[in-house]
Amino acid sequence: MGHVSRREFVQGTVLAHLTVSCCNRAFLAAESALNDGAASPVVDTHLHCFAGSDARFPYHPRAPYRPEEAATPEHLLRCMEQAGVDFAIVVHPEPYQDDHRYLEHCLKVGGSRLKGTCLFFADRPGSVAGMRPLVERNSGQIVAARVHAYAPDRLPPFGSQELRELWRTATELGLAMQLHFEPRYAPGFEPLIREFSETTVIIDHLGRPMQGTTEEHDQVIAWSKYPNTVMKIASLPDQNSYPHRDVRPIIRRLTEAYGADRMIYGGGFNAQADGGSYRAYRQRVIQLLEHLPDSQRAKILGGTAARLFGFAAVS
Repeated sequence: MGHVSRREFVQGTVLAHLTVSCCNRAFLAAESALNDGAASPVVDTHLHCFAGSDARFPYHPRAPYRPEEAATPEHLLRCMEQAGVDFAIVVHPEPYQDDHRYLEHCLKVGGSRLKGTCLFFADRPGSVAGMRPLVERNSGQIVAARVHAYAPDRLPPFGSQELRELWRTATELGLAMQLHFEPRYAPGFEPLIREFSETTVIIDHLGRPMQGTTEEHDQVIAWSKYPNTVMKIASLPDQNSYPHRDVRPIIRRLTEAYGADRMIYGGGFNAQADGGSYRAYRQRVIQLLEHLPDSQRAKILGGTAARLFGFAAVS
């Protein structure tokens, strides 16, 4: 390597600083907007906790996968503190099926900073009956019931009275319905979105645009016509992975359709996360929202979720 003059070194340092500053500008602006008002906390609305090998909280016999590494609520709270996340929602994961003991443990550890979602199955006798006692035991801390539809052998019973009963039970308990699905299965949910028009419907992971055709995902974007639908920016796709599509135009279309008052964000926590990686994920979300003013980004980063899920403002 050749000799680098002091002038070249200084110029290089300044250039690097400017590059970092440009990348961080949107993030810092949104952080500033959040800090300016107590009404806009930062709320991560999508993360999973796993007990790993802890024998007190075994995975369900029907678990589709079994994470070996623990992602505990204690680890989560440390990451939240380091990354400036005020509140979070623990999305009850499939390895536990409708056994919510570990979720309840997480909510007890997290106190007022954590809330959770539940998972019950319309096509399993007796499963939905467990929703009411779970919600009553954890007063104010269970905020949604999740339904999955993303594999042919793991679909809810579309068009059945059983699925309607699950939706009705969640509605009576004041829960949102949280939908995780591939776009091709969207038509099966739409009649219930219309029927239960007062029930908030959370659409996970941008409606999974990369797992469907543009035409299929257009149906999900069109759900914005229903005032009870809310879009979640989570599970950000990697353009370097199949199908190699840029997510930025999709997010722009979603923000135009749903607006900041009906959008929330989540993600960045896992067993390997630390405060830096957790904050970096939020920074990526902010950069994808750079077309919005700071006030709207602040809503998506927490203001809207705080309103929907009853998190108190922070001072």
